[in-house]
Amino acid sequence: MLRVALTGPESTGKTTLSQQLAGHYGTSWVPEYARQYLETHDIGLAYTLADVEAIARGQLAAEDAAIAAAEARGLPVIFCDTELLVIKVWTEHAFGECPNWIREEIERRRYDLILLLGVDLPWEPDPLREHPHLRQYFYDLYRRELTEQLSNFAEIDGSAERRLEQAIFVVDTLLGRDTGPILASSNPDYQHPQL
Repeated sequence: MLRVALTGPESTGKTTLSQQLAGHYGTSWVPEYARQYLETHDIGLAYTLADVEAIARGQLAAEDAAIAAAEARGLPVIFCDTELLVIKVWTEHAFGECPNWIREEIERRRYDLILLLGVDLPWEPDPLREHPHLRQYFYDLYRRELTEQLSNFAEIDGSAERRLEQAIFVVDTLLGRDTGPILASSNPDYQHPQL
C-alpha cells in the first residue's frame, strides 16, 4: 500500500485535498491530530513543548491505526493530512528545538510521496492558525527539508481544482495508472507537476 502525505504551511488546503483524494481513490485519510488535540484540551495556541510531543505521538498513532485498517481492506493508497515534518518545523519555530525522537521518527517513517502545498491560496483565518505572514517562509523551510531528506515530493499549487488535478496526476503516476487527459489539459498553459 502506498502512503501519501500532504504537507505545507497553514491554510494551504491540506485537509480539503486529503479528503478529496481519499474520496477520489475510495480510500482512507488520516486527519491532522493537532487540531483535535488543541480543541479537546481547550488550550488554543497556548501549547507547550509537552503538548507538541503529545500531538506528535497522537499523529503517529492515528496514522498507524488508519494504515492498518486500510491494509486490512486491501486499499492501494492512504492519504495523511500532515506528517511529522510539520511538527518538527512548528516546534523549532515555537521553541527553538525539536525533540530528538521526532527527528529520528521522521527519518524512520518514509512516505511513497509527499505533496507540498503552495501558499497561493488565500489565507483563511482560524483560531488555531497563527502565522499568516510567514507562509512563504515556512514553505521554503518545508521544501528545503524535503530536498535534504531526498524525499519523493511534488509541489502542488493553483486553485483548488488545479491542486486536485495535479495531485491525482502524480498519485496515478505513482500507482502506475494511465494518467490520460484530465480537466486541466484543456488549459494550454497547464503544466503537470514534476515528480
